[in-house]
Amino acid sequence: MTPSTVALIQQLVAAVPAFEEAYENHLANFDEVLPTVFMEEVRQSVIASFQGAVCEPDWRGTLAFLEERFALGGEDVQNVIFLSFIYPLPFPNEPGHGIVAHLGPAMAERYRSA
Repeated sequence: MTPSTVALIQQLVAAVPAFEEAYENHLANFDEVLPTVFMEEVRQSVIASFQGAVCEPDWRGTLAFLEERFALGGEDVQNVIFLSFIYPLPFPNEPGHGIVAHLGPAMAERYRSA
């Protein structure tokens, strides 16, 4: 955990208010921000939204936010997004894999190179 990765999570919650409750629960459970743990929850929620299982969070808005931060971010930010969001995305024959086609250019390139 670094200041930049904690800031990433806080900025994500500000940009996508649907994550506020999850963030509050995260803080209550861990007493601090654990970026990789929270990003795992974000990934699961985004895939569920993409598949239509839930209406929130806005999966397109979340992907756009993460793409922007991934493209601009330093190594710490990129590592959190890659390790907890991009790398564990569903494989081709798994439900939700279609979300990969909606990754922005920077995240898509990193996904392909993994």
